[in-house]
Amino acid sequence: MFQKSVIGFRWKSRIAVWQQVDWLLLAVTVGLTVFGGVMIRSAELNQGLTDWWQHWLIGAIGLAIALFISRSRYENLLEWHWIIYGLTNLSLIAVIVIGSSAKGAQRWISIGGFNLQPSEFAKVGVMITLAAILHTHTASTLPAFGKALAITAVPWLLVFIQPDLGTSLVFGAITLGMLYWANANPGWLLLLVSPIVSAILFNVFLPSWFIWAVIVGAVAWFSLPWSWYGAVGAVIANFASGELGHIFWGLLKDYQKDRLILFLDPQKDPLGGGYHLIQSRIAIGAGGFWGKGLNQGSQTQLNFIPEQHTDFIFSAIGEELGFIGCLAVLLVFWLLCWRLIIIAQTSKENFGSLLAIGVLSMIVFQVIVNIGMTIGLAPVTGIPLPWVSYGRSALLTNFIAIGIVESVANYRHRLKF
Repeated sequence: MFQKSVIGFRWKSRIAVWQQVDWLLLAVTVGLTVFGGVMIRSAELNQGLTDWWQHWLIGAIGLAIALFISRSRYENLLEWHWIIYGLTNLSLIAVIVIGSSAKGAQRWISIGGFNLQPSEFAKVGVMITLAAILHTHTASTLPAFGKALAITAVPWLLVFIQPDLGTSLVFGAITLGMLYWANANPGWLLLLVSPIVSAILFNVFLPSWFIWAVIVGAVAWFSLPWSWYGAVGAVIANFASGELGHIFWGLLKDYQKDRLILFLDPQKDPLGGGYHLIQSRIAIGAGGFWGKGLNQGSQTQLNFIPEQHTDFIFSAIGEELGFIGCLAVLLVFWLLCWRLIIIAQTSKENFGSLLAIGVLSMIVFQVIVNIGMTIGLAPVTGIPLPWVSYGRSALLTNFIAIGIVESVANYRHRLKF
């Protein structure tokens, strides 16, 4: 009897370490990975490539890592966050010094024949560091708000000069989402992004810039502690950003300029920068309501769409699975985001909650931009569709992020919801 009770106790203790894991969240990410492999295989069917099974292999490795992380206490990251931050920046510097280049960007480090993209893993490093900083001092004061921005600015700049515009935008989305969750004044967040809006409006339609400047000045007046100086300073900063827009525009590569403007009218360069978007629209439109069927899409199977197994995987989904398939994918991502919000709300403290919101911000931004660029509502920025697009570093990063969130869920207080 004693031996049976000991065995029973051991089994209960083994089960207990998994009791609070959000299995639905984990199942959704695994399902998206499997689905991604199926669509990658379809996109490469006539090319003889094997990226689809590599996608599944890396996904299996990522799942194992996520399960391991989910059993580890995420609070331990608080003690290591500065080391993680330092390693993140060192890896990004290493890319600039010894990294491999492709398509005008230097983003990869080759280790044993495996190309690693440090900027992908840097997303997790930034989340951990920001969550640790905002855990102790929320962003409700300007000094804490400025400190969080200063910490994020270093890896963001290192990614931007690679150049990797897409990932630098993801950094911005993560930062804004976490600052908002950390009680930052919404007016400060608007002032933070206002120079970007001004740079666009100033160079596109000047009268709209004047209206925007008035709005920014009013926001600064009501949200900053020094109303008059803040309002004047905000207007001057937005005016200066319009002129600086010309300078930053000159720093961008030609292919980056094409990606930023050709989505508005891809017919200006139908055989060049606008080709991706034109073919993507044709593919998605041809899919209709039910789609042409798996492995049956003409645009997909005849390889009209470049990079259709990575950045433009949603085009293959639209053509072969139609509106219903696209809607199903969006609903799955909605379910994933809902689970992340639940975990953030039920975390036992700010650190875990901020980690969950950081992952949520990353996923939401990537999904919106990736799908938006395939249908012509956003510039082509090279941002993959999480768990579906082929990309080994991105897939591992996503599973690591989910593993951290699962650890937050696993070690929260026992709650019923």
